[in-house]
Amino acid sequence: MPKGVFEMKVKDIMTKSVISLNDDDTVEKAAQIMQQNNVGAVPVCKNGKVIGIVTDRDIAIRSASQSGGTESKFVRDIMSANPVTGSPDMNLEDASRIMSDKQIRRLPIVENKNVVGMVSLGDLAVNPKSNTQAGDALSSISENNYSAF
Repeated sequence: MPKGVFEMKVKDIMTKSVISLNDDDTVEKAAQIMQQNNVGAVPVCKNGKVIGIVTDRDIAIRSASQSGGTESKFVRDIMSANPVTGSPDMNLEDASRIMSDKQIRRLPIVENKNVVGMVSLGDLAVNPKSNTQAGDALSSISENNYSAF
């Protein structure tokens, strides 16, 4: 019998093969990794622990607004430090609520201080048991991001 939305855990839908960056990697390398792996966010780790996350938006906005090329800028300079994380045993409702409350589209999943997966609003949206929650989270994020316009 399929699990209900309240029974499903993040580990049931998370992307398990997660590529990470070091804080001293270049922004250019981050962009290449995102393109090669068709992802919009990559966790940044130091000594195996998540210390940040860099997104395609960080590259486009933060990097482009600074002078110099991406090959001379480092991930640590544009990443979001101390990212919100989730755990594999967290239920989907909690993950969706965190993403909505914190205005994030991607949630690194950590176990024993190591990245073991990544969940995005897209992962929640394509899951029939959680797509309503994903829609609610996205609506909340979109409303808050565009309320000034």
